[in-house]
Amino acid sequence: MSVNIVAFGNERDVLSEDSQQSSLMWSYLRRSALISEIDSSPSAEHARSAVTTEYQACVFGNVRLVVHDCPLWDIFDSDWYTSRSLIGGADIIVIKYSVNDKTSFQDLKDSYVPMIKKALNHCSVPVIISAVGARKNVPCTCPLCTLDRRSCVTTSEGAQLAKEFGATYLELHALNDFYIQKYFGGVLEYFMIQSLNQKSSEKMKKRKKTQKCHRLQPPQLEQPEKMPILKGEASHYDSDLHNLLFCCQCADVAFYSEDSSKVVEAHKVILCSVSHVFMLLFDVKSPADIHDPSILRTAQSLFAVEAGAGLPTPHGVPPCSVPIRVVVKDSVFCSCLPDILHFIYSGAFQWERLEEDIKKKLKDSEKTEHVLEKVKCILKTPGKVNSLQDCQSHQIKRLYSTSLRLFFNTPVLADVIFTIQGATVPAHRAVLVARCEVMAAMFNGNFLEANSILVPVYGVSKDTFLSFLEYLYTDSCCPASILQAMSLLICAEMYQVMRLQHICELYIITQLQSMPSRELASTSLSIVSLLKKAKFHNSDCLSTWLLHFIATNYLIFSQKPEFQDLSENGEVGPPCFAWT
Repeated sequence: MSVNIVAFGNERDVLSEDSQQSSLMWSYLRRSALISEIDSSPSAEHARSAVTTEYQACVFGNVRLVVHDCPLWDIFDSDWYTSRSLIGGADIIVIKYSVNDKTSFQDLKDSYVPMIKKALNHCSVPVIISAVGARKNVPCTCPLCTLDRRSCVTTSEGAQLAKEFGATYLELHALNDFYIQKYFGGVLEYFMIQSLNQKSSEKMKKRKKTQKCHRLQPPQLEQPEKMPILKGEASHYDSDLHNLLFCCQCADVAFYSEDSSKVVEAHKVILCSVSHVFMLLFDVKSPADIHDPSILRTAQSLFAVEAGAGLPTPHGVPPCSVPIRVVVKDSVFCSCLPDILHFIYSGAFQWERLEEDIKKKLKDSEKTEHVLEKVKCILKTPGKVNSLQDCQSHQIKRLYSTSLRLFFNTPVLADVIFTIQGATVPAHRAVLVARCEVMAAMFNGNFLEANSILVPVYGVSKDTFLSFLEYLYTDSCCPASILQAMSLLICAEMYQVMRLQHICELYIITQLQSMPSRELASTSLSIVSLLKKAKFHNSDCLSTWLLHFIATNYLIFSQKPEFQDLSENGEVGPPCFAWT
C-alpha cells in the first residue's frame, strides 16, 4: 500500500533573513522517527520549471509514502491539468503559508482554495492548513488602533479559512522537533492511518465483490489505450509563436536602421505582450499610465516611429497589410535586433542563450554589455529596479505565457473582428495564424477572410468560441462542465487544434471517472449522446473510452431510455458490444 500527500504553498518567512529555510514537508521527513529511506527529486512533468519536488520514503515499516511539494501556486495557472491530477491522486492535502506574508494568504484564500475545492469535487480527502512562522508584527485588536493590520495573518483569519474549507488548522511557530514531530507529525500520521484503513476496507469489499458470480455480467471490452495527452503530450505554445517570427505572416511592424535599410519584421501584439517600451511606442499605453521615466527614456532613445506610419488604413483593408515603420536609432542595438526578437518570441526566458549570441556577433565586451542593458530596459517592469537576477527569475520565465492574456478579447491592437450570434469578438491575426493552421490558411490564402476585417463564425456559440480563443492566447482552458467541454472539443475539431481536443477529451473522461455510481444513475447527462458526438467529430480516443465506460457500467446504463439508441434494429443487446 501507499499514501500520497500533496503539499501546496510557500511557508518561507518573507521577513526572515535565512534564504535557506527548510520546507515544512522536508523538515517532517527528516525529523519523524517513523520515516526511513528518504529520496527526493523534481517531478518529471516539471523538471524544466522545478515547481514541484517529489519525496519518496517508507512509513510504518513497509508503507510507501509519496510526497509532492508544490511551493509555487503558479502550477494552477500554467499547468491546470497536472495540478488537478495531483489533487485527484492525493490521500492527504497540506496547504501551508507564512503568517508574515499577508498578500500570499489573500491570493490563497481568494484564488487557489476555490480551485482546490473544485478539483476535489466533494471527495472526502483530509486537508491540513498549516500557518508557519512567528509573527513579526502582531496587529492590535483595538478598533481605534491605527497599526497596519495587513502586516501578518492572524489566527482568526487562518481558523476561518480552515472552517470554510472543512480542514484541520495548525499553527507552527517554528520548524523544530516539537511543532514538526509531535504536533504536525501527529496530525499527519493520524490521517495516514485513516487513509490506510480506508484502503484496506475498500480492498476487502472489492475482493468480496469479485466472489459474487450470480449477477448479470456486462459486455467485455478491452481497456482503451491511453490518449496522447495522458502520455505527456507537449505544448507547442512557445514554438508556435517563435515560428511566427520566421514566417513573418501578418507582420504589422518593420524595423529599419538609420540608413533606411530594413532589418526585420515583427508583430505589435507580441512585442507589447512583453514590454512596456513597445506599449508606449505603439500607443497602447501613455506615459501617464506607466509612471516610470526610465521606460519613457528608453523608448525615446532607441526607437522612432516614422511620421504618417500610424495613419488609418483604407476601409476593409487589414491593418497588417501596411506595416508600421520603426527606425532603430542605436546602430549596435540594431545589428543585434534579430537575435533580440528571437529571444522575445521564444518566451523571453532564454537569457543565457541571448548573451552567447550577442557575444559571438559583437566580439566586444563593452558593446555586449551595452546591448544587454538595453534589453533589460525593454523588459523592465514599471516602478521596479532592473537587474540580471530579475531576467533569470521565474517571474520572467512565466511572463510570456500569461502576458498575451492582456490582449485576449480586447480591441487593443486588434486587426480582425469575429461576428458570432449577433455579437463581436476582437482578435489579433498574428496570434491566430501562429496557433491555428486552419486560421493561418484562412488569413493568408485566397479566402475572403484574408482581405476582410469582419469575419463571421457559424456553428458554434459565442461562449465556446471565446474559450477556444482563450486557449490560443494562453495555452490553457478550464471548461465549466462536461457539455461545455464537448462543445469546445467540437470547435477544436472544426479548427484542427488537436491538443485542445485532447485536453477536452481528458476533462470529460476525468469528470466521468470521478462520478459515483449513484450520480451516474441519476444524472440527466446522456452518455450515449456524448458517444455519438465523439464518433461524429472524429474523437476516436473519447468514443472508444465512452464505449468501454458504458460497458463497464452496463447495469446502470441499460436502464436508461437512450441506451436503446445504441442498437440499430431496436434489440436490447446492442450489436456494437462484443459479448462474452
